Amino acid sequence: MLKLKYLFNNKDLAHMVLSNWESDNVDSDLLNYYRISSNAVYWCRNQGNTFFLRFASAEEKSKESILAELDFLRFLRNSGYPAVDTILSKAGNELEEVNTPWGIYYAVAFKKASGKQLSEIPLTDDIIFGLGKSLGKLHKLSSEYKPVNNKRNDWKEKIDWMEDVLSAFPDETAAKSDLYMLKDYFLKLPTTKENFGLIHYDFEPDNVFYDEVTKSYNPIDFDDAMYHWYALDIQISIDEITEDMLEEQVESAINQFIKGYRGEYDISEDMLKLLSIFRRYSDLYGYVRLLRSVEEKWNNEPEWMVDLRICLENSLNNKKCTFTKNLCGKPTLF
Repeated sequence: MLKLKYLFNNKDLAHMVLSNWESDNVDSDLLNYYRISSNAVYWCRNQGNTFFLRFASAEEKSKESILAELDFLRFLRNSGYPAVDTILSKAGNELEEVNTPWGIYYAVAFKKASGKQLSEIPLTDDIIFGLGKSLGKLHKLSSEYKPVNNKRNDWKEKIDWMEDVLSAFPDETAAKSDLYMLKDYFLKLPTTKENFGLIHYDFEPDNVFYDEVTKSYNPIDFDDAMYHWYALDIQISIDEITEDMLEEQVESAINQFIKGYRGEYDISEDMLKLLSIFRRYSDLYGYVRLLRSVEEKWNNEPEWMVDLRICLENSLNNKKCTFTKNLCGKPTLF
């Protein structure tokens, strides 16, 4: 998540960034539709077709990491995987570096994915099976992917980043303790071509579109992609699809997802037994990102920011209870 100071709806900034792409009308009311979280994303239109303009400050995102994301997306599409496609700027670039009065911003325009978000349709056994199959295919391709020019961060670099953020918070002893335990655990965990590679990290219903005509699953938002064990992607997906399910539905949903996944790529029972540990990693990573986001405070904050800060701080307090649990024993799927 971006720092709170970047969550303002800055339409002047959006217009400046959008001017680098062909659009029907830069003054269109379509810019009233937006979402700002890990990036600013604005709905735009060109020749009647909706596309999405995504940008973030150079303070928040590195040019190299975005280029690495685009390289991976290109590889997936060239391999026949329906990953979200980009739209070239007027200058013929996928990525534009835009110098603005608010600093340098990196921007990319994406085509609209076909179908509906999975979060908008019932998650039947068939849909869940297909989602698992789609993730399995993604990991299979990832295991074959060799970046040429740019490389995304790996789990060690993310751990170092978390340690650096937490160093500014002397009272976060529990989070630091969990971080060191996870780092020690992962350093001893085997990494192979089969179990470790570039993962999506946010492969959940909001980020996957299902096309009923082609029966295809079309993922978006590879912005958090990193090198990690594939089991982390599985854990995140399973947690998201089962979050609001009745207890008696959860086991069946997990089985369908894993069955679909294994139809495309193998995952060992030993790795599945570690999903609770990967959950702790994603919980900690989310916690540190939130902590960094709300760190700065200002006088006379607008009401929406005050409300958002309260919501995020409540989330932080809820996440704290997951820290400093013993990593020993045999973690299970549930």
